Amino acid sequence: MKKTLTYGLLVLFSLLFLMPFFWLVTTAVKGPDEVYMYPPKWIPSEIQWGNFVKAWTIQPFNTFLQNSLTVTILSNIGQLISSSLVAYGFARYRFPGRDALFLIVLATMMIPWDVTMIPLYMEFNFLGWINTLKPLIVPAWFGSAFYIFLLRQFIMTIPTELEEAAKIDGASDFGIFIRVIVPLMLPALILVSVFNMLDTWNDYLGPLIFLNDSSKYTLTLGLAQFKGVHGVDMTSVMAVTSIICLPPLLVFFGAQRYIVEGIAQTGIK
Repeated sequence: MKKTLTYGLLVLFSLLFLMPFFWLVTTAVKGPDEVYMYPPKWIPSEIQWGNFVKAWTIQPFNTFLQNSLTVTILSNIGQLISSSLVAYGFARYRFPGRDALFLIVLATMMIPWDVTMIPLYMEFNFLGWINTLKPLIVPAWFGSAFYIFLLRQFIMTIPTELEEAAKIDGASDFGIFIRVIVPLMLPALILVSVFNMLDTWNDYLGPLIFLNDSSKYTLTLGLAQFKGVHGVDMTSVMAVTSIICLPPLLVFFGAQRYIVEGIAQTGIK
């Protein structure tokens, strides 16, 4: 009886969480007259699959998709390389001021991005990077405090005996990192990759500030183009949003096992 009640509550809450997504998809295939009906009509009278093609071709979403993929892939590579190297340094090397420096890195997590927005814009404007994808990609190659913390905690769970054995076999420090640490860090690296992908893929404020030319827009900025002066093309918004949601969902469900394993082994259960 207790198990039945537990499963029943889980199903009920799952349906509550799925309702907005269901409304998103059903609105995407409705006709214009049914979008704003009151009381709301959950199931459209006629499913109009052409709304997806129409919404995707109204704006140059192929270009927007290419820009989003470029930013997401390159920033992911940068975060994995830089954050893992810095985390390995903090976890394994002993040098004066290491703990204080690590605390300073963690303290940067408390600074809201809104505070650094104007200084970053001035810096990128000085470098001539405004209206390019560089401001959205290059900062990722200098690491993130949160990802450095996650990876450091994971590396500290790896026995040092493995590295000592590799040193006896003549491996260099970088060789130990590549051949011993990185393979063992796979769950944590996948966790960081998924988090960074979700953050970059859904970023709206960054592209809005640094990009001016529509040919450089990402998907989130392209989606905002459906908002006009006198109204919003809600059917097109829902159709494109449904498409944009698919890659993060597929990545999340595909990497779910590694995400759980990565979180469990970084001491943040």
